[in-house]
Amino acid sequence: MRVSAADHEHLAQLGQQLRVDAVRAADAAGSGHPTSSMSAADLGAVLLARHLRYDFDRPGHPGNDRLVLSKGHASPLLYAMYKAAGAIDDAELLTFRKRDSRLEGHPTPRLPWVDTATGSLGQGLPVGVGMALAGKRLDQVPYRVWVLSGDSEMAEGSVWEAVEQAAYEHLDNLTLIVDVNRLGQRGPTRFGRDLDAYARRLEAFGWHTLRIDGHDIAAVDAALSDAAATAGRPTAILAGTEKGHGVAAVADQEGKHGKPLPDAAAAIAELGGARELTVDVAPPPEVRVRRPEPPPGGPELPVFEKGEEVATRDAYGRALAALGTARTDVVALDAEVGDSTRTEYFEKEHPERYFEFSIAEQQLVAGAVGMAARGWTPFACSFAAFLTRAHDFVRMAAVSCASIRLVGSHAGVSIGEDGPSQMGLEDLAMFRAIPGSTVLYPCDAPQTARLVAAMADLPGISYLRTTRSGTPVLYGPGEEFPVGGSKVLRSGDRDRATLVAAGITVHEALGAARILDREGIAVRVVDAYSVKPVDTATLQEAADDTGCLVTVEDHRLEGGLGDAVAEAFADGRPVPRLVRLGVRGVPSSATGPEQLHAAGIDAESIAAAVRLLVAEAMVAP
Repeated sequence: MRVSAADHEHLAQLGQQLRVDAVRAADAAGSGHPTSSMSAADLGAVLLARHLRYDFDRPGHPGNDRLVLSKGHASPLLYAMYKAAGAIDDAELLTFRKRDSRLEGHPTPRLPWVDTATGSLGQGLPVGVGMALAGKRLDQVPYRVWVLSGDSEMAEGSVWEAVEQAAYEHLDNLTLIVDVNRLGQRGPTRFGRDLDAYARRLEAFGWHTLRIDGHDIAAVDAALSDAAATAGRPTAILAGTEKGHGVAAVADQEGKHGKPLPDAAAAIAELGGARELTVDVAPPPEVRVRRPEPPPGGPELPVFEKGEEVATRDAYGRALAALGTARTDVVALDAEVGDSTRTEYFEKEHPERYFEFSIAEQQLVAGAVGMAARGWTPFACSFAAFLTRAHDFVRMAAVSCASIRLVGSHAGVSIGEDGPSQMGLEDLAMFRAIPGSTVLYPCDAPQTARLVAAMADLPGISYLRTTRSGTPVLYGPGEEFPVGGSKVLRSGDRDRATLVAAGITVHEALGAARILDREGIAVRVVDAYSVKPVDTATLQEAADDTGCLVTVEDHRLEGGLGDAVAEAFADGRPVPRLVRLGVRGVPSSATGPEQLHAAGIDAESIAAAVRLLVAEAMVAP
């Protein structure tokens, strides 16, 4: 339906109100990005008043459209829209950027209407792809995902990962609105206001594109209607706008980014003064999300015989498939390595809940965040080395308070001949640094299966590290592995040191203990499968009993198991002698056993380190 003259005037005035409120909010805060908000104000006004379907009293309503402000620095615009919708009042608007305010400098889910934190540019569209996939393939409900992006962030590689995925998946429930205001932070953007340049690139991927004047109310309305009516492919609305629109002192001016307006009162007057317009946002359709009922009871996890050799990646795949049978909220995502990570086991049993993201790890993690925001329980897997490429998405997922489960296979030098480009050696450090994260590193198949099941209920970011090669099964099917725990595999009253290991080095530590036992040197062996949180009590007891801890990890010395163990003594307790064995330098191609030996983390190297410690202790005064 075309915009009537009366509606046109209302929308124009609403756009001006959004500009005024953005100016007021930034002025009250003494900081912020009002000019970036002002360029997109007409886009926000028309979307809010005529196209968004959302119940602000029920943000969890399954039929609600999703609005992702990818250009998160334009948060004053979003908060002004919330005010116009009656979700917040004017007093709260003016708490923008203040301590304890919900209205942070960039949006976060402290506000119930914000699904995902934004502000690290290039992330809104990839997360929107995850939400759109959830709506189309999982929930199968007709909500739309609207992503408002800046033009500068169109240079991000992650945007093009998302563009390709959305076109491949025919996500016609996804609309990207690009605020092409010509100016970035330091000056003009790469393509300025050349809408055709953006259109050519998007169309090459198969997107439907619309080029409009972003300050023409009727054109904005028509484009949003066109996007909603387009079937079979996603739509990008390329809106030519003016940064700081409506105020001559800042309009289309360089050097005005990220600053309050120099004279807010004059700017507000130029914009026609403050207004108190309100919008009755259209309600969402009443829908039901139908999920099949899982069978009664918990997952029937695979059973493994003690002594058999099973790679923990195999156990992960089998356990995930079993978990998918028991829990219909579980979804699996992979980055074209499912035959190696063993996510393919899940795909074969639950193809409707399996998502392939190809070699696009940023989109992989963002897809998991988007699906988690819609209430699903995602497990996303790739090689541990390649997940480092998506670190910023993991960091922002924590800011979003997202609960996602990430799995890195082919970790460490033990993968062998593939060489250093394939070896995940920094992953434990990366994930340990994420606030509120859980980091798990199982050593055998039953432990892996149990930890996979436990991860499904963990809040926040959880990470499981798996191994390529087979390792002997140590534990029986009834063994429990609580997060934050560990297992003492060998101990005695005569222990001279404690070997603390995780994953593949647990088996090397046990081998070293056997070698040393034949020499009359008793050592304790701790399987620290929970790297974060680490089992502080067990480590402190071992330190009290043996006086020395030796950590052994198939990982860089920085940030991994050794640092986790050292931090267990950061509360003022006496620090034991601590020796850390791990990977130094850059490995080269060799067999797995040769790699472990060269890194000094095989059984013989561990035994040699303990011998040296014992000898030093005997000559110490």
